[in-house]
Order: sequence, then structure tokens, then C-alpha cells
Amino acid sequence: MADELLGERALSKLKWRCRRGLLENDLFIERFFATHEAGLTVRQADGLNELMDLADNDLLDLLLRRTEPADGSHTSEARQVLEMLRTRAAPAVGQETVGKPK
Repeated sequence: MADELLGERALSKLKWRCRRGLLENDLFIERFFATHEAGLTVRQADGLNELMDLADNDLLDLLLRRTEPADGSHTSEARQVLEMLRTRAAPAVGQETVGKPK
């Protein structure tokens, strides 16, 4: 059941839960959903919920790699989602990237 895809209602609730007070965190989270929303599993949603329990500044420090999770402080699911949040998706074909010529 944990590897089951997240249902539409659960996904909607998760998105609402992920709203943050810092714009920087919201940008990471928006990019995460744009990239991974269609294939998000229940297990990954659990990991993301765990990360959302963090204070905004602590979450931002993790996302920007200013800090790393302490041993045993997060589940493997939370660590997997953290890496997914940190990874930039490749731009879609035809999309321009700021600062790079076509």
C-alpha cells in the first residue's frame, strides 16, 4: 500500500499542508509538485509530511544544503523526498533557461 500512487484527494490535502511561510521553500515545493505530482506515492507523501513538520528556516537550510539531516533524525522516506526536492528538473524541450542562449 505504501508504494501505491497518492489519490487525488490525498494529493490535494498534501499540497495544502505544504504551503509555507517562506517564499523560497514554496518555490522548491512548487517545482517538486510540477515534476513529481503524477507519480507521487503514499510513502513519499509520508516523507514529505515529515519534512513539513520542520520550521521554515530548518527546512530551507536542508533544501539549500546548508545542513544535512542528522543520523536517525528522519525516515528514509523523508530523506528520499529531500533529495527529490533538492534536484532540479531538466527544462522541457523548447523552454528557455534564464541566462543561457537558445
